Amino acid sequence: MTMTKRIITNLLRLIALGATVAAIVVMVTSHQSAEVFNLTFTAKFSNEPVFKYFVVAEGIACGYTLVALILSSRSLLWRLIVILDAVMTAVLTSSISAALAIARVGKKGNSHAGWLPICGQVPKFCDHVTGALVCGFVAAFVYALLLVFSLYSALGPVFGVKP
Repeated sequence: MTMTKRIITNLLRLIALGATVAAIVVMVTSHQSAEVFNLTFTAKFSNEPVFKYFVVAEGIACGYTLVALILSSRSLLWRLIVILDAVMTAVLTSSISAALAIARVGKKGNSHAGWLPICGQVPKFCDHVTGALVCGFVAAFVYALLLVFSLYSALGPVFGVKP
């Protein structure tokens, strides 16, 4: 891998690392209490298994990114990194999709199921979840770019393309 490719890859990984860390911090700090009909309830990320999955998936991607930054692109493991980039892209995409579905129900409700929206009562919580999802989208997009870039670098010589 040339120096320019290595710099671009490491820069993308640092952006992905920052986005995953930001997503974790924003989601974990999302909590708010509200009172409805003299009953107090607290909305927090740990009340919803999908948001826990989101945090765990972002944490796994964050740890993987650190390991990938440490490994040299000259080592024999860089082809494994390409495969793991694809896995991380899929994991991040699945966690964001699941969390986004629940966030939409929290924001809009579901009249067919009788689920009422909660974002009117706990707007700070919903804003934090939205911020965490935006950071997660950035991380997934950067991983998709990394995957395309890594595939081009790894498979270019196989198909006779000079990367």
